[in-house]
Amino acid sequence: MHKYKKLLLLLIISLTFISCSSEYDKKLKISATTWIGYTPLYYAQEMGWLDELNIKLLNVSSLSENMYIYKSGNSDAYVGTQYEYNLLSKSDHSLKPIMMFDRSYGGDIIMSNTSIKTLQSTTGQIEAYLEMDSINSTILEDFLSKYKIDGKKIKYTNMDQAEIKTLKVENVNTNSLIITYIPYNYQLEENGFKEIASTKDSLDIFVVDAMFTTHKTLYKHKKQFIELKKLVDRAVTVVNNNPKAFFEKIKPYMLDITYDEFVDSLNDIIWINKDMNDNVKQRMEKAKLPTVNLL
Repeated sequence: MHKYKKLLLLLIISLTFISCSSEYDKKLKISATTWIGYTPLYYAQEMGWLDELNIKLLNVSSLSENMYIYKSGNSDAYVGTQYEYNLLSKSDHSLKPIMMFDRSYGGDIIMSNTSIKTLQSTTGQIEAYLEMDSINSTILEDFLSKYKIDGKKIKYTNMDQAEIKTLKVENVNTNSLIITYIPYNYQLEENGFKEIASTKDSLDIFVVDAMFTTHKTLYKHKKQFIELKKLVDRAVTVVNNNPKAFFEKIKPYMLDITYDEFVDSLNDIIWINKDMNDNVKQRMEKAKLPTVNLL
């Protein structure tokens, strides 16, 4: 009898160990660009926290690539804006935002080799460089509408941000617009382009960043998502309290920007991972972004 008790005890211990070790046995893949608002994910990766949760972070170079990776089934969740959500949710109504990151407050930028006044008055063509299948398109529409620039003047050139940042003002022969976001704007400034509008005070568009997935994926990876939310909040606390230590961890992803540029870019977003004021909630509702599944 004693022998059977020992075997039973060993079985219970083994099952407990297996249960604990397999808590995160399902790999969770999340795709993200290097937008400043997503850096808490990269910080968590560099700290080794994502490995502990069996989460793989896929670094992509453009907003549209991010969307296509998710759509093709190569990621289980993605971080993006309401543009990608509104597009993808048309074919999958179970897609929902589950985790908020930030609100753009100057981080989405329109740059040019000329002034708004010239763009308004010119009768010639205006070349616009942007990621067509992304929030860039909506930002450009908002800019043209607000400043009453005829959309018929626009020649659209579809490029990802890695390509766009190589443009130099001396090589652009026509009046041009560049729709970009931090940290790509720093290189474009060095290349001679000037900021003429942003989401801080000269555009009406409301841009928020969140993590999106389906009900099915949320249910399947619920523990991982819950723990990841805690890690994101923890990382945001670090960037607020010790930006230098944070930057040292994430700078391999930040396109060679300096620490001072990184700190400056933090002024161009508002973290809403924990607290969303009534204005943000109302604007989310207006943008048809549901909040019911938010962790």
